[in-house]
Amino acid sequence: MPHTWNTRAETDADIPAIRDIVRTAFPTPAEAALVDALRADPEAWIDGLSLVAVDDDDRPVGHALLTRCHIGDSPALCLAPVAVRPEAQNGGAGSAAVRAALTAAAGLGEHHVVVLGHPEYYPRFGFGRASAHGIGLTIDVPDEALMALTLDAARPLPAGTVRYAAPFGI
Repeated sequence: MPHTWNTRAETDADIPAIRDIVRTAFPTPAEAALVDALRADPEAWIDGLSLVAVDDDDRPVGHALLTRCHIGDSPALCLAPVAVRPEAQNGGAGSAAVRAALTAAAGLGEHHVVVLGHPEYYPRFGFGRASAHGIGLTIDVPDEALMALTLDAARPLPAGTVRYAAPFGI
């Protein structure tokens, strides 16, 4: 039977566990440093949009982060990074954290989200090819890897170039 993950917004006490999750999920410490830099950036960070999936003892095992970006002049959110402890990968913790983050964002009145990631993974959350909406980047990436999602059907995705928060360096 699949595990049902509880999710919640990060707390200050979770920061070391999140750093460890991200550090162990990626081949270099760059993504963990990115999360720390985003947390310190008042223009990027939005309280309540760093979500964790927790085990039965309330220990974080998965993490999804949404921070401020822009599509052209329109405010949007960037989903990155998403990470799960290696021993818990492929068990739904990452999906639970992403769904919780998107629900939290909609609850805060956010409308648009972009992600640069695996084109086989993110469509399950409703993401589609960003280029179909006239959304692009200033760097070259595979077209299928840049995806976008509207959280409100009454607000279609705007066209434009994605401007990430400064810590992304894009």
